[in-house]
Amino acid sequence: MSTTQFMETLFGKLPEFFKDEEELRKLWSDPETRKKLLQGLAEKGFGGEQLTEMQKIIDAENSDLFDVLAHVAYALPTVTRAERAVYAKRAIGKELNYKQQEFVDFVLSHYVNVGVSELDRDKLSPLLQLKYHNSIADAVSVLGKPDEIGRVFVGFQKLLYQHQPGA
Repeated sequence: MSTTQFMETLFGKLPEFFKDEEELRKLWSDPETRKKLLQGLAEKGFGGEQLTEMQKIIDAENSDLFDVLAHVAYALPTVTRAERAVYAKRAIGKELNYKQQEFVDFVLSHYVNVGVSELDRDKLSPLLQLKYHNSIADAVSVLGKPDEIGRVFVGFQKLLYQHQPGA
């Protein structure tokens, strides 16, 4: 399949998954619905490997897969993960305490370097262990109860994917 055919096929299938840009943002902003969306895309032949290839084709290797989908579906300009993280940090600063911001900054640095997979719920425990020297107890003492940590981890992602000025 040529690049053009692949993009046309993907473009034609995307309405099965989300009806507009706002729904895509909403789905992508939550780790659980993002995971389901990615699974659905993979079942239709648009798995991680294909989406990564699409990132290369549209010269968006440093962008989030969200930007790939938004670009293909709505011709939105791509934003790098680093730009997205900088914008989110400004918005996050108003909602979290210093220690929570510090942890989110740590998560965002992994997101910028590795990609959206670092924002999966399954990565929360390994990220906490990495940041807090293999001690979930230390993470809890610094960040709060596990449900609060989960709320922070999921909550900042909504800010990460909101509209950005100039995007």
